[in-house]
Amino acid sequence: MPRAVRTVLHALSYGGIEVDASRKLADIKKMDPMRIFYKTLDAEVYNGDYKVPVRLFFPNEEAMENGAASGKKPPVILFFHGGGWVTESVENYERVCARMAQSTGQIVASVEYRLAPEYRFPVGLMDCYAAAKVFYTNRFLLNTDPDRITIMGDSAGGNLAAAVCMMARDRGEFFPKKQILIYPALNNCYTEESPFESVRTNGTGYLLTAEKMEDYLKLYESSLKDRQNPYFAPILAKDFRNMPDTLILTAEFDPLRDEGEAFGKKLKAAGNYVEVHRIAGAFHGYFALGIKFLHVQESFEYMNRFLEKEEQE
Repeated sequence: MPRAVRTVLHALSYGGIEVDASRKLADIKKMDPMRIFYKTLDAEVYNGDYKVPVRLFFPNEEAMENGAASGKKPPVILFFHGGGWVTESVENYERVCARMAQSTGQIVASVEYRLAPEYRFPVGLMDCYAAAKVFYTNRFLLNTDPDRITIMGDSAGGNLAAAVCMMARDRGEFFPKKQILIYPALNNCYTEESPFESVRTNGTGYLLTAEKMEDYLKLYESSLKDRQNPYFAPILAKDFRNMPDTLILTAEFDPLRDEGEAFGKKLKAAGNYVEVHRIAGAFHGYFALGIKFLHVQESFEYMNRFLEKEEQE
């Protein structure tokens, strides 16, 4: 890696999380001049008495016109955004989700789950689970086919996606067939005690730091005992059987790299279909970059092959 690039990365890779400042920085993404061209529809699902906002992104006009039509059952990606369970929003991820809809040809449903520290574990997870249950039981405004729904998330959203799939299996209320996890956060420790080498080799100097991850966990947890809960840290699960077909994409220079790949091995050892691909030269967060970025193009190649395989079966 060129020395100049390393210098910039180190300058940006400061430790620690200050919630308000981090949220204001994330909100800069709302200033997107392209948003007027996105084909979207806002809706809600209920988690108890709470209305969970869901924004639908359509790949084209035809999909938007037919999306809620009787007899049509379009493929859907149910998406949970990243941000350490603390920052980011559906609006901040508009460009990501619009690009995803256009690149996959599927409707993307982005869930506005509640954030920590105001709403700690498991509130955000249960918002996501409630949204998934509505989609999989066909009680949403779209006429959905559970076999044509893919649960997906990046970073903390990847954690939520994996946890929702585990919870669905354990409760037996619905049965996800597919999940896509983009550099997911799946473990409960980012100190020197972590069993994963990437936490040490990539934990400083590559934008997302191990120190930041520890801060995110502290803001997300309701108590220390949460860290032993597999719905908080899915890689701690005792049983990995009967999980959805899974695509995991990791980034080479990411402290979360090794846990994502280890999670894939655990799923595969339990008899599930799993693909794991490491994006060479990539950093954590690359998926939010523009479609012209090569790492993003490579990711969509893997995603579309995975989705097409599922559609053909």
